[in-house]
Amino acid sequence: MQATLAPAASAGVRRRWPKAAELLAEAEEDILAYMAFPAELWARIYSTNPLERLNKEVKRRTNVVGVFPDRASVVRLAGAVLLEIADDWLVGRRDFSLESMARLNEPEHLLVAEPAPFHLAPVHWRGVRDSM
Repeated sequence: MQATLAPAASAGVRRRWPKAAELLAEAEEDILAYMAFPAELWARIYSTNPLERLNKEVKRRTNVVGVFPDRASVVRLAGAVLLEIADDWLVGRRDFSLESMARLNEPEHLLVAEPAPFHLAPVHWRGVRDSM
């Protein structure tokens, strides 16, 4: 599915914020990338809630320690938290069902018209004489 930003909206942005409109035009493909997925997944893809939950959990776990002796210890703790969350996602919680993910690999059905017999209606000439 190829989508574009609404022309009226982009014109309104362009008048008031030309630099922002230029940035949006350049990033349009990235902004609308979620639309290549099935429509029922759109809200889950463009939502930032999972990312916010992830950041909140990392912050909560690092606040427990308080002061770290060096950078490597922060990386180890944050990495361990991220691995734990990744394992939870792989095993238990799924935002995307296996069926919806399988549909991503299936080609879209092409819209092809079924062949049908072609019939022409008879033509009736009125007022024309057969000169032959």
